[in-house]
Amino acid sequence: MPADLTGAQWRKSSYSNGQGGCVEVSDGHANIVPVRDSKDPDGPALIFPADAWQAFARAVADGEFGNV
Repeated sequence: MPADLTGAQWRKSSYSNGQGGCVEVSDGHANIVPVRDSKDPDGPALIFPADAWQAFARAVADGEFGNV
């Protein structure tokens, strides 16, 4: 069943840059983290399991992907 994101509150990722590369996430959803492109707010959102998103965010913060 798709997640109902009606009324979701979005925030820009702290890793977004000033040249238009902005990722937004929506907090407060049980076991999932919706992610979207801020340049296309009416477009689709990717839905990640919360533990997978947290592992990805930790890996980025730890520099596992280089300078992103």
